[in-house]
Amino acid sequence: MSALPSTMNYSDKIPNNVNLSEDRTLQRALEQWQPNFINWWDDVGPEGSTNHDVYLRTAVSVDPQGWAQFGHVKMRDYRWGIFLNPGDAERKVHFGDSLGEKVWQDVPGEHRANLRRIIVTQGDTEPASVEQQRHLGLTAPSMYDLRNLFQINVEEGRHLWAMVYLLHKHFGRDGREEADALLQRTSGDQDNPRILGAFNEKTPDWLAFFMFTYFTDRDGKFQLAALAESAFDPLARTTKFMLTEEAHHMFVGESGVSRVIARTCQVMNELKTDDAQKIRAAGAIDLATIQRYLNFHYSVTIDLFGADQSSNAAIFYSSGLKGRYEEGKREDDHLLKGQTYKVLEVKEGQLVEKDVPMLNALNEVLRDDFIKDSVAGVNRWNKVIEKAGIPTRLSVPHKAFNRQIGALAGIKMSPDGRVVNAVEWAAKQDEWLPSSEDFAFVASLMGRVVEPGKFAGWISPPVMGINRQPIDFEYVRFG
Repeated sequence: MSALPSTMNYSDKIPNNVNLSEDRTLQRALEQWQPNFINWWDDVGPEGSTNHDVYLRTAVSVDPQGWAQFGHVKMRDYRWGIFLNPGDAERKVHFGDSLGEKVWQDVPGEHRANLRRIIVTQGDTEPASVEQQRHLGLTAPSMYDLRNLFQINVEEGRHLWAMVYLLHKHFGRDGREEADALLQRTSGDQDNPRILGAFNEKTPDWLAFFMFTYFTDRDGKFQLAALAESAFDPLARTTKFMLTEEAHHMFVGESGVSRVIARTCQVMNELKTDDAQKIRAAGAIDLATIQRYLNFHYSVTIDLFGADQSSNAAIFYSSGLKGRYEEGKREDDHLLKGQTYKVLEVKEGQLVEKDVPMLNALNEVLRDDFIKDSVAGVNRWNKVIEKAGIPTRLSVPHKAFNRQIGALAGIKMSPDGRVVNAVEWAAKQDEWLPSSEDFAFVASLMGRVVEPGKFAGWISPPVMGINRQPIDFEYVRFG
C-alpha cells in the first residue's frame, strides 16, 4: 500500500465506518502514521512475502456480508480497515461506580491516563505477534497453513490500526506519540522490547505457533472481551469487532495442534509403539514433547493476566474502564465491594488459598475464566488421542507452574502443583518444559511444503479448506 494521497477515496482505500472521509484531523494523523506502518511491515512483517498473492479474508464492513470478503491479495495491498461495532444510543455503564449512567463517547479527563495505558498495552501486542511470526512462512508445513499464518498477520495488523485509530481520534498529541511508539518497540529487542513478556518470546517453529495461537490469542479473546464491556463506548465497540477476527486465530491454533496430535497418533499406531525416539525417527512429534510445549505456552500466557492482586485492576473496574468477561451475564451487584475471591500463595512450603478483596483479584478472575476455556480445548485434543485408542492424555499444568509474575513468581512448582526444591526443579525441568534438544528436533522437521494439497509428514491435513475451497486450492500464488 502506497502513502495516502490527499485526494484519495478513504472509504475505498481504508474501509471504515468511522466517517473518515469527513474527519480532516483523523486523516492528517493517519497520513503521517501510515507510511511508518508500511515501513514497519516491510522491515519486520512476513519475510519474503511481498510478491505473493494470498487468498485473504478482508473486512469491508461490520455486517454479515461485509466482514469476511475473500480474494487473492498482495499483503502489502491489504486494506487495513477501521471498524466499530454498531452503537446503541441508550447504552448505559453496567458496572463500577458509574453504574447506570450513560456511556462515554469522549475520554473523561480523570480517566485519560489509564485509558491511554490500556489501549497502548493492547495495541502493543498486535504488531508484536507479527514480528514473532516473521520467519515462519519460510518453513510452512503446507500452502493451507501458510495462508492461515498470513491471514493472522494481516488481521493483527488491522487490530493495530484499530488501537491507533482510538489513540489518534481521542488522545491528541499524546495519542499520536503513543501510536508512533507502537512501531518503534520490537519484540525481543534488548533496548526497546514489547511491553508484555510473552510478546518478547520467540516463536521458533510451527508447533510453537499453533500453541501461541491457541493459548496466547485466547488471552487476547479474554482481554478484548473485558474491554468490550468498557464505559468508554468507542473502545467497547472497537474491541467487540476485533473479537470476530480473533476467533479464527484460535481456530488455527486449536486445529493445528489437533492435526499434529492426529499425525502422531497415526504413526504410533502404525509402528505400534509409544517410544518417543521411534516416533521421532518416523518424523512425527511425540506426545511428551507436545505436552512440554503446552506447559510452556500455557504458563507464559497466564502470566499475561498480571499479578493475582492488583490495585490497578480494582481502579479499572470501579472506574468503568474494563469489566469482567461477559460482565452483562453475571448476576451480582457489578460493584463487587465487600466481596472476596480466593488466590494462591505459598505458606510454609505449601500452596494455600486465601481470601482477598474481589476488586483487587480481578486479574485472577479473568485468568480463571481463561483457564476454564483453555481446558475445554485440551479435552478436545484428548478426544483425538482417545479415538486413536492411545491411553496418554494431555493436561494443562497447575496455574502456579513456571510463573514469573505476581505472588507465585519464581516459586519452584511441579506441573501437578507440588512445591519442589531447586534441586528437583533442575533435575526435572527438561521433563516439564521444552529442552534445547526438543527445540532442535522440532526445528529439524520444519522443511517448507507449499505444493497445493501437500503436507509435511508431522501434521495431518485439515478436515476442510478455507471458505469452502478444496484443500488443494491454490491459497498462495507465489510471485
